[in-house]
Amino acid sequence: MTFELPQDVEQLRTQTRDFIRNRVTPHEPAPGERLEETLRISLGEEAKELGIFAPHVPKEFGGRGLALRHWSPIFQEAGYSPIGPAVLNIMAPDEGNMHMLNLIGTPEQKEEFLAPLAAGTTRSCFGMTEPHPGAGSDPHALNAEAVKDGDGWILNGEKRFSSGAEIAGFVIYMARTANIGAHPDGATMFLVPMDTPGVSVGKPIHTIDRAIVGGHPHLHFEDVRVPDSAVLGEVGLGFKYAQVRLGPARLTHCMRWLGLARRAQDIVLDRTNTREIFGSTIGELGIAQNMLAESAIDIETTDAIITKTANLLETDPKAGSALSSIAKVHSSEAVFRIIDRAIQLCGGDGVSDGLPLAQYLSEVRPFRIYDGSNETHKWAIARRASSRRRREVANGEEFRGNAVSRQRVFV
Repeated sequence: MTFELPQDVEQLRTQTRDFIRNRVTPHEPAPGERLEETLRISLGEEAKELGIFAPHVPKEFGGRGLALRHWSPIFQEAGYSPIGPAVLNIMAPDEGNMHMLNLIGTPEQKEEFLAPLAAGTTRSCFGMTEPHPGAGSDPHALNAEAVKDGDGWILNGEKRFSSGAEIAGFVIYMARTANIGAHPDGATMFLVPMDTPGVSVGKPIHTIDRAIVGGHPHLHFEDVRVPDSAVLGEVGLGFKYAQVRLGPARLTHCMRWLGLARRAQDIVLDRTNTREIFGSTIGELGIAQNMLAESAIDIETTDAIITKTANLLETDPKAGSALSSIAKVHSSEAVFRIIDRAIQLCGGDGVSDGLPLAQYLSEVRPFRIYDGSNETHKWAIARRASSRRRREVANGEEFRGNAVSRQRVFV
């Protein structure tokens, strides 16, 4: 994982590894419980002193300015603990919001929203998903509306699965802005403090995962008035910006959960190397060896596709975003398999609170739904593959793909 890392990145990885394993893992909450905010802040302050807090953030906002292609080794080390990413301020949805704010926010917006978010003194949420029949896997089903009103906007709508909203200081709110500006059928993003009149957190949604602090509740916007300065980016380009955010955000989920899968593999290897059954250790049994080998293969293939996608997102964001769909599907299913095999090999202890594996499975299972269901991604992947092949045929490449198409079957 580290053979090509620059010296400073490798040092950051080892520092992160040591901090997570020695300082963070002893404070992990019991299965079913969430990380206490006071503990997150306390451990975060230790991480700041070590210079490993929010490493993906630009240096002017207190981070390390780490290039996206180098995020994975660091995020995996943080993900070795289910609370590690929250402690280091690289957890969803804040991490994705920081990335997008840095790319398209105005200097004033960065100062007001990005700076405290990067410092960990405030939290955020992202208002996209809506109750049926609103936006979900299909963002174009967006129902929330924003109406121009003088030098501001009036926002109305309901969101659900607004991860982190229970403790968020602000929300990035997606609303349809029909017949306005150069993009009459588009949507617009708004930066809205949570204490703005008309904004309220609704009923919670009880899910099987606990790693995202702040839950996944409903959000209600009732005649919320915001100024023009609340618009993030350009009016009508919200769907475009959502892809700017979601490509890397999908991939960082893969990074963090792969770190947790590595933890599960370590747990089961310790178990199979020492527990004896039928006259030998479990690890000496052929069927167990097959399961362990399959998990090792899943870890390496997942690591490889994450690395390829991260590099492509830096050089060709459109192609990288497309490949992130493949990475998301593969990673979410591979990570689940790794942890599921670990549970099986640990037997009764695997499904009990004696080991954390059952909770790990609960954490990673929703990822096959979050950030677009895997089935939706597969539909899009198939469409892109079919479209690519039609272009090849039209260009007289019926019997062979050219070098570019062989390398980029995902666009």
